[in-house]
Amino acid sequence: MLILLYAVLLLMDHSLLRRTLKIVDYESLAAIISLFMLSRGLELSGIFNRVAPKIIMLSNGSESRLLISMIIIVALSSSIIMNDTAMFIFIPLILMISKIAQMNVTKAVTLIAISANVGSALTPIGNPQNIIIWRTYGIPVHEFVVNMVPYVSVWIVLLLLFAYVTRTAEPIRTFTMPKIRVNRLLLATSLTLLVMDVILIQLGYAFIGLLITSGVLLVVGRETILSLDVVLIVIFALIFVDFRELSYIMASHKIMPSQINPMMSVIMSAGLSQMISNVPATVLLTSSVKPEWMPLTVGVNLGGTGIIIGSLANFIAVRISGISLKDFHKYSLPYFMFAFLFTLVLVLLLF
Repeated sequence: MLILLYAVLLLMDHSLLRRTLKIVDYESLAAIISLFMLSRGLELSGIFNRVAPKIIMLSNGSESRLLISMIIIVALSSSIIMNDTAMFIFIPLILMISKIAQMNVTKAVTLIAISANVGSALTPIGNPQNIIIWRTYGIPVHEFVVNMVPYVSVWIVLLLLFAYVTRTAEPIRTFTMPKIRVNRLLLATSLTLLVMDVILIQLGYAFIGLLITSGVLLVVGRETILSLDVVLIVIFALIFVDFRELSYIMASHKIMPSQINPMMSVIMSAGLSQMISNVPATVLLTSSVKPEWMPLTVGVNLGGTGIIIGSLANFIAVRISGISLKDFHKYSLPYFMFAFLFTLVLVLLLF
């Protein structure tokens, strides 16, 4: 679809071909590549195989307690390591837990994907759309977080209630598994590099982080580099090219409104995210309408919790787990509708 859109845009504007490489946001792309490699490093270290049975034992046979614990863990983690990265880390873990505990894998994967999208909304480094908004508007980190707290809190509470209401009466299996050997060197290296990369990305030195991460992993864990999903990287690059060019064309023809109010900004950004995904929606809106940053951030992050196309994290979760789109939407769409209504009420109260 992105390639087809690029071809159409090229027909509309022949100069796009020579400008293509200039349109890509290389800083964001470098950050994404680094985090993807590190998430793979954590997975290959074997730590998830060791942790999964312990999480199951702590749940004491309760599916709702297990899911609630995982939702909170994933949401908090996603606010730091990006929601897309969190999917590479936690979806393999939740698949293993679901297999051991014999629980509903579709429900578990979908709720974990939603929690990653919701949790990542809290910070400017939690997901690609927040990074774009953070850089475009120059918002101080503390101001970004403080303003997002009310919305993220409501979304998390709704998700926890949703997990509890949809619980099953059947107890999950809890048993111990043989200890799995953990590659401590790869684990420690990945965690250290993760902290370093987050700091460097926040300071605007994503390229340096990528160079250091690649160099160290080439020595300590070459398999993390060899297993890098190149397709996802190309997808991100095409998103920047396609939708920055689209915003340029729309602006030149004055298709987008010059100004929108906060409520309409939330509705437009959330709705647009359902059609073209929240990162492209962010690129398009910041390059054309450029609404107030707060309602825009609320809308594009909320938009990632509905249809699978709303967020790349959803796509990654479904791709890794192998669950069907129909099953994913069975849980994601009801949550999105409730969250959307509560968000609109919150916007009315706070703006």
